Amino acid sequence: MYDDEIDAVRAMLASHPRPANLVERRQRLDLVAAEDPIAPDIQFKPEQIGTCEAEWSLAPGSDTTRTLLFFHGGGYCSGSIQSHRRMVAETGRAAGVRTLALGYRLAPENPFPAALDDALAAFEFLLAQGVPSAAIVIGGDSAGGGLTLATMIRLRDAGRPLPGCAWLVSPWIDLDMTGASMDEKAAIDPLIHRDYLEELAGAYLGGTSASEPLVSPLHADLAGLPPILIQVGSAETLLDDAVRIARRLGAVDIATNLEIWPHMIHAWHLWAARLTSGREAIASAGAFINRHLAT
Repeated sequence: MYDDEIDAVRAMLASHPRPANLVERRQRLDLVAAEDPIAPDIQFKPEQIGTCEAEWSLAPGSDTTRTLLFFHGGGYCSGSIQSHRRMVAETGRAAGVRTLALGYRLAPENPFPAALDDALAAFEFLLAQGVPSAAIVIGGDSAGGGLTLATMIRLRDAGRPLPGCAWLVSPWIDLDMTGASMDEKAAIDPLIHRDYLEELAGAYLGGTSASEPLVSPLHADLAGLPPILIQVGSAETLLDDAVRIARRLGAVDIATNLEIWPHMIHAWHLWAARLTSGREAIASAGAFINRHLAT
């Protein structure tokens, strides 16, 4: 059953090939990631954080005193609140918390450190709203996973409070792309390949070195971070990014859960309406968040 489900998602993605034009690429991601309807019982409310649009979501019965702050994927160049709306809302439901999705500034119009500055501003916004740091989980997929780690590193180095835990989905944490799976999984990953990531990295870096720890947290000092859940598919080129960052976190005594989901592709949670493994991964993330956030 699981193979049939992921094959159907692969076929859907193949029917919408990635265009060369950046505007069309952004439209495509919003299309393919948001094909499935959102549950009608989710309440959404727009928010403004500086120059960035953001969006609250709340499932019935969720605890409004605890918050998932989410940074979407898209290689820092695409992705949006819209593309990840269902994934974020359903994770909030699974964890029993409200969510705040951030539409951070995108490259190449806004290269590093614009996205990181926006992420930090969103966390500080929650603190200013009276949300205790221990009642916040920061999460993100792909580039949003790297941004999650960079945000926590900046907070720690500035002596600011840290979130209660973090959630990384298919994280992109090595913009030098040195992981062996980048090539080993290239034939079976329908979404992420070296040449595409090189293009995205160049747009985001804007002249910054790819080895800078705040763009490639694989090279960062990770000591002192809160518990972290990492989820990655076995059929994606970023598999080694997840495995290597889990090892580095564990080496400095960070409580780290690494889940490798068989046959799953990059950020498969986006298609949880079609994937049993997507729903199970979201349920696992919800349980982790609920366990580690303060009440």
